Amino acid sequence: MDFLAEANKLLPEMIALRRKLHQHPELAFAEYQTANLAAEMLNSSGYEVVEGIGGTGVVGYLDGAKANPLIMLRFDMDALPIQDATRAKYASRNPGVMHACGHDAHTAIGIYTARLLASCRDEIDASFLLVFQPAEEIGQGAVAMLKDRLFERWKPDYALGVHVWNGLPSGSFVIRTGELMAGSGMFELTITGKGGHAALPHLAIDPIAAAARVVCALQSIPAQMIDPLEPAVLGVTTFHAGSVSNIISEQAVLQGTIRFFSPHMWELLTGRLARVVHETASAAGCEAAIKLLKSTPPLVNDGFVADAARRALLRLFPDANLLSDYRTMGSEDMAYFLEQVSGAFILVGSGGTAEHPGYPHHHPRFDIDENVLASASALLLETVSELALHEIPEKDR
Repeated sequence: MDFLAEANKLLPEMIALRRKLHQHPELAFAEYQTANLAAEMLNSSGYEVVEGIGGTGVVGYLDGAKANPLIMLRFDMDALPIQDATRAKYASRNPGVMHACGHDAHTAIGIYTARLLASCRDEIDASFLLVFQPAEEIGQGAVAMLKDRLFERWKPDYALGVHVWNGLPSGSFVIRTGELMAGSGMFELTITGKGGHAALPHLAIDPIAAAARVVCALQSIPAQMIDPLEPAVLGVTTFHAGSVSNIISEQAVLQGTIRFFSPHMWELLTGRLARVVHETASAAGCEAAIKLLKSTPPLVNDGFVADAARRALLRLFPDANLLSDYRTMGSEDMAYFLEQVSGAFILVGSGGTAEHPGYPHHHPRFDIDENVLASASALLLETVSELALHEIPEKDR
């Protein structure tokens, strides 16, 4: 089958579905309509469908010409708590909720990739597992599906995923061996002082002033305490304190993110965070409490699968802008699947052209070049076909 030609034939339908999903976004673990739609489409294409895995996850299994390898294709479904400001005809109709990261596109790609796989199932020496995952935006959906025995019911030999990527222009593809996306963690800091009247600051201990010093001090960790050749992010993203202008608050609560590519860097960043926070708060006469949550591990692509994807890409698009060294400090809970299954996660440039780039992910005016839907689907199908041609490497047996 000419996957690119067939995907291009379906492109108008893919775009229509993506726009329908964009109009009706659903937050993590509440993707009921989206999951129902995925299940209906999988059923109509002849898949064995199981719903409710990991909450709202949907899985479709399809026999191909051979039972093995079993190739998993994963697509995320959830939206973000952002007010849509695109002013598009297909803008979100759900106030305060928006597909601002492209998961509407991923679901549409997944549904039509499933349809095309079903139409050529007897031509590929493999079987297929289509996974529509909830709650990627909060980093909990993959774990929920794994806890719900996803890999006990079916254990894939390979796993593939794709993400439209507005950070790169259309026509660009990232297929990297090794670390592609950072691990992530979150922290919450509670700085406790002594409340009082704003007119009598000498009788209080101001946690806001102390917390402001903490924010500034934390900036020094990646800037001055980490090897500049080591990727690391540590930043405060929320600051909550006080309620009225004439009261010194008792507490200030800060939250932030940590991004890293190795367990060593996580330990280094969190250790230095704890020291800086406690010492800075103590110097201001305050106490500090720290909560840490390690959210997702780094996403690491397998070399064998990444090589197969690169060969597939160059067959489909000989002149593609293939980036093999690109990395991002963004994170993805597809990483949990790739800890257990050899696979590759592919970034597909969707930012329009270099002259007219799209808005970045998580922006209220985020939108994509919808023409890349067909390219992404065809690339997944071509990679599946490529993987089916080769023996499973000994390490993965």
